[in-house]
Amino acid sequence: MVASAAIAGLPFTSFAFGEVSSLAEPLTAEAVWTRAATRGDKQAFGRLVDLHKRAVFGLCLRLLRDAEEARDAAQEAFARAYGALGSYDAAQAFAPWLLRIARNHCLDVLRRRLPDAQRVELDADPDEGARQELADPSAARGDEVIARRELAGALERAVGALPPNYREVVHLFHVEHLSYKEIAATLDVPIGTVMTWLHRARARLKDALTAGGAEALP
Repeated sequence: MVASAAIAGLPFTSFAFGEVSSLAEPLTAEAVWTRAATRGDKQAFGRLVDLHKRAVFGLCLRLLRDAEEARDAAQEAFARAYGALGSYDAAQAFAPWLLRIARNHCLDVLRRRLPDAQRVELDADPDEGARQELADPSAARGDEVIARRELAGALERAVGALPPNYREVVHLFHVEHLSYKEIAATLDVPIGTVMTWLHRARARLKDALTAGGAEALP
């Protein structure tokens, strides 16, 4: 785990990512917290951590595919964000700025995993040249429960087989429910690129599910 002096004494030095906060503060509250955090209010930044820790951890997990590494990466991302608050533009949405920091750190981690000869641009479009939210099956018949679990597993495998940039847009759009504009800000690419990647990702998922005998995505 990366130890960072930036997190010493802060109220978020210990993360409980398994417990997702149910806090749903309005944007106006978030804006108050971000302004206070930029003025050095550690408690306000702790509130921002509680608000966004699920999304940050989820993105790290989607990229790194290891829960322990994702927890470490998420904590490091918050530490880096806290240290970079002086450069944060309050006119921008906080979530894309924070997720971009988390993403960049995860890409660094991924690059360090690979030998020099195998390192490629993780942001590159592999075609140059969703996870789907399933209904609660608790009241369904046994065969429906099994079918839905199988579809969920097929979706997860199909998403996992996507190139990194496609996995990211699927996660940010279908799981985190970010807008095209917010995803573009997070990934630091044009909105048109986000739309193209998402379209191609959905096509690949549909092909993968169809080839596997699962019901195709709409």
